[in-house]
Amino acid sequence: MAESLSSDIQLEIAHVLFIDIVGYSKLLIDEQRELQQQLNQIVRNTDQFRTAETAEKLVRLPTGDGMALVFFTSPEAPVQCALQISEALQNHPQLRLRMGINTGPVSGVADVNDRSNVAGAGINIAQRVMDMGDAGHILVSKRAAEDLIQYRQWQAHLHELGEFEVKHGIKISVVNLYTDKAGNPQLPEKLKQLSRKQATARRFKRMLIAALLLFALALPLGTLLLLRYGSAKMPGGGAAEAILKKSIAVLPFANMSEAKENAFFADGIQDDILTSLAKIDGLRVISRTSVMGYRSDVARNLRDIGKALGVANVLEGSVRREGNRVVVNVQLIDALHDRHLWANRYDRTIADSLGLQGELATEIAKALRATLSPDEKARVETKPTENAEAYVFYLRANQIERNPDTLLEDYKTAEQLYMQAIALDPNFALAHARLASTCGGIFHFYEPLDSWKTKARAEAELAVRLQPNLAEAHLAVGQCAYWIDEDYERALREFDRAVQLSPNNADVRVFIASIKRRQGHWQESLDTFEAAQKIDPQNPNIVRNLLFTNTAMRRWPEASRVAERFRAMAPASLVAKTQSGYVDFWWKGSTALLKSLVSEISTDPDGAIATVRWEIAMINRDYTEAKRVLDASPLTEFSYTNAGSTPKSFFEACILLAQGDSQNAQKLFEAARPAFESAVKEAPASADRHANLGLLYAFMGRKEDAIREGRRAVELKPESKDAFDGAIMNSYLALIYARLGEKELAFPLIERLLKTPGAVDSVDYSITGNDLKYRWEWDPIRKDPRFSQLLASAPKL
Repeated sequence: MAESLSSDIQLEIAHVLFIDIVGYSKLLIDEQRELQQQLNQIVRNTDQFRTAETAEKLVRLPTGDGMALVFFTSPEAPVQCALQISEALQNHPQLRLRMGINTGPVSGVADVNDRSNVAGAGINIAQRVMDMGDAGHILVSKRAAEDLIQYRQWQAHLHELGEFEVKHGIKISVVNLYTDKAGNPQLPEKLKQLSRKQATARRFKRMLIAALLLFALALPLGTLLLLRYGSAKMPGGGAAEAILKKSIAVLPFANMSEAKENAFFADGIQDDILTSLAKIDGLRVISRTSVMGYRSDVARNLRDIGKALGVANVLEGSVRREGNRVVVNVQLIDALHDRHLWANRYDRTIADSLGLQGELATEIAKALRATLSPDEKARVETKPTENAEAYVFYLRANQIERNPDTLLEDYKTAEQLYMQAIALDPNFALAHARLASTCGGIFHFYEPLDSWKTKARAEAELAVRLQPNLAEAHLAVGQCAYWIDEDYERALREFDRAVQLSPNNADVRVFIASIKRRQGHWQESLDTFEAAQKIDPQNPNIVRNLLFTNTAMRRWPEASRVAERFRAMAPASLVAKTQSGYVDFWWKGSTALLKSLVSEISTDPDGAIATVRWEIAMINRDYTEAKRVLDASPLTEFSYTNAGSTPKSFFEACILLAQGDSQNAQKLFEAARPAFESAVKEAPASADRHANLGLLYAFMGRKEDAIREGRRAVELKPESKDAFDGAIMNSYLALIYARLGEKELAFPLIERLLKTPGAVDSVDYSITGNDLKYRWEWDPIRKDPRFSQLLASAPKL
């Protein structure tokens, strides 16, 4: 269409796809030419390109580092084209693209060669939208998304990110488009930074008047402190804490290897350097989770990164692995003043690179003028292993295990890789320690079996024997004491030792905070989570724990604010969405937010989202919708409680029981019973499994069996030993009593639990005012006058 388009076209609406090759300007000319040829071929092979070109409804605009495709067909054309391109890129890992889509006005123009072309706001906005993305992103303007949202097939794939101010004060609303096979679900780095800037501006406006009033009072005191202590200077003359002078963030290293699968090696080198630096008490080191969002495939503003993470210095680098050799380039930068402090290049065999992290950590500490004690120097410079092949297996396992969305099969994959590393080097203490943590995690989160318990303990104890001053070894021993033995005092001793050996390890502080929570020290737990967040400010798992703790304490306004932070930090997180919705229900008695947030979720591998949709329907007494949700899922069992998977027949039976069809409900409960009983036989020490079986028996009317199992759960996990889960076990028992008509036992227990921290969960036994008010499970005692009194006395905030 480019040849036949008249230059005197009046304004008309076009649908624009703007495409950019990420990192194009850093490539050699030959590399640029090769990538352009690949991109051209991929684009030409898309159905939408060929169709529009044949119909002369397409204009192609080269942009140097990409192209713009202007469709004069339908709003779906650029979207379908972008998705086909994104899927095709799986076979071209070296070609990293970002794409922007907009619908808007364009008009004909004549270019410098007097050839017909197009220009206009429709194209300009598409480029601005694209500029906000990172590699893999397909971003859509709100204008284009409004057309797409009218089609059912696009609704699940459009995720609104918000309104952002770009150049010249222009405000653009951006929507992220992704599917299971295409797009990038992560929040773009530039939007993270814009969000922080906009939030800061809003806070500044509110605080300005107060600041001016306080200034006159604060000036004399500030002058006195400045004269006495001095300060580090921020750009522009502001003051920063002295600790910032010796603070550092180790950003993700770029993988320069031709083989994409070597990315784990680059991540491993970065993680090893970070871990070694974390052992130095004189430094403040930001934890791994908070820096992983600043990958090298997105534009970096080091000053902004330093401000966001609260550090004065950043280390960035690249890793190229070719055969048996590895080349590492690193540079240390003063982020506050944007100047290089130190740089180096290391070209070694993999075997010779095994002690590189200690060498680097020592040089970095020297550059930052941090003094290492003899013990710190020895710990930092200790090689993890002498076996290069074992080290590679360890790096692969560590990358999988540290994934925040790790599933059971991923844990087991990591376990096998750690074992392969240990087979090559039986004295690899760090691999033994990480293997112990992995087995402990499987036991705690998935399979509470003796086999995992035994293996976790053995590996942790061996790690300590092999390397007594290894922080990860003491962390693993502490995890076993915490998760397996529930010996909190011993666990805290081990965690304290781990902190001594690695002062900047945020993971250890998270475990300490979790134990404080189980001991019933709720405020101390919150304070410790907050301290961990200072070391790891961008870690969504810490925010998740803050959310769970505020929820357990029924601090609904605080929980709601934390939930909002959690969603902003991890927009693709299923837990962030569901827990935010439940907080709104517990606080306000409405499932509207929960329903809205769950509607954004398209993936459901274990059925957890199906059970949330089922719960929404059951809470609203929409039994037809509850059945439709179950029928729509191909799964036969769902993730619902911590007791393990729950058969679909259990949920189907609950629908019938809630409707009063007890006869047919009992048939389905009977079908589910073997799974519940087998779970208890498999793990007889699991309080959750006994409680779950007890509730099933209660629904079946088996009074003695139900009360026996409920009380056994409380015995296994009493509140005096575990304030967090112990309250949950009593919540199960209260519901069992209520279902069986044991009102004299139920009402006092419910009354106490309404005021007890911890008796809150996103399932049927949860005890809050709105759980009692709306859940069908409490119907057997609903007409008792004491029930209304309970609702009236339930805490509102």
